[in-house]
Amino acid sequence: MVAIVTGGAKGIGRAIVEMLAEQNIKVVLNYKTSDQQAKQIKQELCKKGCKVEIYKADVSKKTEVEKLIKYTKETYGKIDILINNAGISKWQLFTEITEEEWNEVISNNLNSVFYMTQEVLKDMIINKKGCIINISSIWGITGASCEVAYSVSKAGIDGLTKALAKEIAPCNIRINSIAPGYIMTDMNKNLTKQEIEDIKTQIPLGRLGETKDIAKCVKWLIEDEYTTGQIISPNGGWVI
Repeated sequence: MVAIVTGGAKGIGRAIVEMLAEQNIKVVLNYKTSDQQAKQIKQELCKKGCKVEIYKADVSKKTEVEKLIKYTKETYGKIDILINNAGISKWQLFTEITEEEWNEVISNNLNSVFYMTQEVLKDMIINKKGCIINISSIWGITGASCEVAYSVSKAGIDGLTKALAKEIAPCNIRINSIAPGYIMTDMNKNLTKQEIEDIKTQIPLGRLGETKDIAKCVKWLIEDEYTTGQIISPNGGWVI
C-alpha cells in the first residue's frame, strides 16, 4: 500500500509516518518548512528498510497539491491512503483576528483537506477503493475560546468528513476524522507546567495524550473495513 501524510515531519504527523512505514506501507512524507526534520525521518526509516520519500509542498495551494500527487504516482504508481494532517494554530481574541489571519488558518487547515482529498479521489473512485483519514481536533467539536478560526477550520473538516463519506461509500472508499484532545506536541508548547497540570485534573485518565495514541487510531482506521463518516476523539475521557 501507498500513503501520503501531509505535515508529516513533526508531532502527530511524524508518529503517523513512522507507524505506516513500520507496517511496510510506502510513504510520501509531505512538509512545508521542516526540511531538516523531514530528511532526518527519511534517513532513520530507510536505515530500517522502510520505503519513505519526502516532498516539500504547500498543500494550501492547489497547484502544489497537484504536483505532490503527480510525484507520488510517478514514484509509487498509486495512492491507497491519504492522511490529511497539515495545519496551523493561532491563539487570539476573535475581535482581533484580521482577514489575512483568518484566511491563513482556513486555507492551511481546511482548504488543504479539500484540495488533497479531491485530487486523490480521482484515482480512488476509478479503482473502487481507498482510505482517507483527516486529523481534526477536539476544538472542532467543542470550540475553543481565543481559537475561533482554528475551531471553525476543524469543525469544517468534520463536516466534510461526514458529508463526503455518504457520497463516496458506494465506491468502497472510507473517510473518517480523528479529533485529538490535548496531545503533547509543539502546538501546545506555549502551555506552562502549571497549565498542563490543571488540564490533567480535567482528564479522567489523568494525562495528556501522546502522538503514538493518534498513530494507533490511524492504524485501526486503515485496517477496519466498516467504519466511515465517523469523528473519533481520543481525549482520555476529557469530553464524553
